[in-house]
Amino acid sequence: MNKRFDVKKLVQISLLIALQIILTRFCSIQTPIVRIGFGFVAVVVTAIMYGPICAGVANGIADIIGTILFPTGAYFPGFTLTAILSGVIYGVFLYKKPITWARIIGASIAINIGLNLCLNTYWLSILMGKGFMALLPIRIMKELIMIPIKVIIIGIVWKKIIIKLPKFSQAI
Repeated sequence: MNKRFDVKKLVQISLLIALQIILTRFCSIQTPIVRIGFGFVAVVVTAIMYGPICAGVANGIADIIGTILFPTGAYFPGFTLTAILSGVIYGVFLYKKPITWARIIGASIAINIGLNLCLNTYWLSILMGKGFMALLPIRIMKELIMIPIKVIIIGIVWKKIIIKLPKFSQAI
């Protein structure tokens, strides 16, 4: 029974990784400096269902596989580190805790400001050879726009989909 659960869990996480790759690579708006994507939805579902460690590992794997299959530039491990930390942060805020707007907003701010704005801008400054401060203004606008979008989408996904997932996964 425990072995079946582990295989089932592995398959579900693998499907969420595939979903994340699809949402990130095909359902996003890409520019040289900014990518507005929706792969975070799969990361949030993974974090809520399986916790910070699984979400971090799954997000890192999705980043590596997505970069190999659909490259948009050279692979840079800094972005994989950011992806892992994003999964961990969503898990810390949302796993086995009551999902509240405060938690959703907190996770979104921590990821968008702490990781996407600060860390990813630093990685881009290294890759592009441009100054951190030169890249910051456009990235600030993108992250400030993405925070409410993420909060609303996570809230909708939580209320319409995730609440129903445990019933669905037990029926399989």
